[in-house]
Amino acid sequence: MTGDDERLDWVRRCFSTKKPRPAQAWYAANSREPIRDETIRTGLIPTRAVIERPGVATTSSRPKYALEAGFAKIFSEELAGEELLDAIAAWQKTHLNKAALARLALIKKGVAIAVDAVPVVFPNGETRSLCPGPSSAIAKAVIEEFAPRFLATPAVLWLSESGNKVVARDEHLADSIGISINASKALPDIILIDLGTNESGNDMLVVFCEVVATDGPINRQRQAALTSIAEEAGLDRNHLAFLTAFADRGGAPFRKASSDIAWNSFVWFASEPGSILHYRGEVTTSLWALAR
Repeated sequence: MTGDDERLDWVRRCFSTKKPRPAQAWYAANSREPIRDETIRTGLIPTRAVIERPGVATTSSRPKYALEAGFAKIFSEELAGEELLDAIAAWQKTHLNKAALARLALIKKGVAIAVDAVPVVFPNGETRSLCPGPSSAIAKAVIEEFAPRFLATPAVLWLSESGNKVVARDEHLADSIGISINASKALPDIILIDLGTNESGNDMLVVFCEVVATDGPINRQRQAALTSIAEEAGLDRNHLAFLTAFADRGGAPFRKASSDIAWNSFVWFASEPGSILHYRGEVTTSLWALAR
């Protein structure tokens, strides 16, 4: 709502004892925990947009939370146009950490690609276009951000979109390492190859990657199926890695899928490209050794 009349009407209805419920409300009428815990405590307070008023008991009927003064100033009626944008940017710069700023950039990028094709630059310099959407934004990040960060000599063996649309497949590379790219098989969204020698002496690593914008991580069954495909090509388990890529670890897709993700696999978030989460399997050493 941007008009003065409709916004004033909204305020009047909020303070009225008769509050008509929207037809498609986000929360139930008595919902407090999701707003308090997920939005305020883990979202607005850590970024210092909201403060917890001192001296107010948890059970008090008095307001317990308030907008932080600097954040509240952004809503001044005197701010508009470029001056407002400058004030917002200044607040973000002083209050948000690198992960939060990266998250903002990702969201803006997601909005920008909502209606446009998504160009993806492969490690060899080739460019492919993906259909607009959140899955394409994550796939682009995997190829352009994850691959060069975590692989020595990356190459894209396979890239597909929802609906099993094949965007790219490198038959020559697949033939050279003995993998049969059969689109009829349950292949993942992306297959990356690391052709560089690592510290263990292995000269190749095959990374099976699933892109999750809504559902479908690499769970135990998916991991077993992909391992079978690799073993049919003559690859052993030491040459395989399994990756599930999400937009952000604070988003609903990761929270929903976290308990299904397979052990001995990796999770990567486009909003925090320099970090990776390892779902380690059975551990035989002490926590002290792991912490070191």
